[in-house]
Amino acid sequence: MELSSAAFWIALLQIIWVNILLSGDNAVVIALAARSLPPAQQKKAIVVGSAAAIIMRIVLTLVAAKLLLLPWLKLIGALLLVYIGVTLLMPEGEEDGAGKTQGNLFTAIRTIMIADLVMSLDNVVAVAAAAMGDTTLLVLGLAISIPLVIFGSTLLLKVIERFPVIVWVGAALLGFIAGELLVGDPALQEPVARIDAALGVSQHSFAMMTGVLGAVLVLAIGKVLVMRQKAD
Repeated sequence: MELSSAAFWIALLQIIWVNILLSGDNAVVIALAARSLPPAQQKKAIVVGSAAAIIMRIVLTLVAAKLLLLPWLKLIGALLLVYIGVTLLMPEGEEDGAGKTQGNLFTAIRTIMIADLVMSLDNVVAVAAAAMGDTTLLVLGLAISIPLVIFGSTLLLKVIERFPVIVWVGAALLGFIAGELLVGDPALQEPVARIDAALGVSQHSFAMMTGVLGAVLVLAIGKVLVMRQKAD
């Protein structure tokens, strides 16, 4: 597709717009993962984590069609999101040196990358469709989206500092996404279809139900672990 053509610029705007719409939950994870770091480390974690996540998303988009057909991939992703959601609820200890701070920085970046990778499994399909097979268009569109995701994460981080309860809302969101992701796994299509028929609900409704259960599960496990940690 020629850079000077109107079709190229229209497709580019579509990719940017789709990525913005689908990156809301990713911005939540980035902000939650960076919230316990010192201000200077927060900025670094957001920038590095967002850039790395976008690069991974580009690679993932290029092979999205094949990846989404792999059995058990979404199940593993759902379990990872539950784990990350619970981990983000755990209070951070006091910093005891530069090594500790650096370790937390790398942990935050790793959390951002893993969560973004898992949550992008479905999102990349829409981005790939907007790119219409043009790799240059895909890379350019997602690259332009990086500062937008960073801005959203930075803004949300400031809100979290004023309203800590948002941490629990964000963790619940990860649990909800995990529940929805689980239902979409190709390996579980038949049992999910049987459950849908038994309950008399659509697959979308059942996905919403499992999403709610996932959110409750993350909050319940997080609450128990936080109370146990305080007791110790």
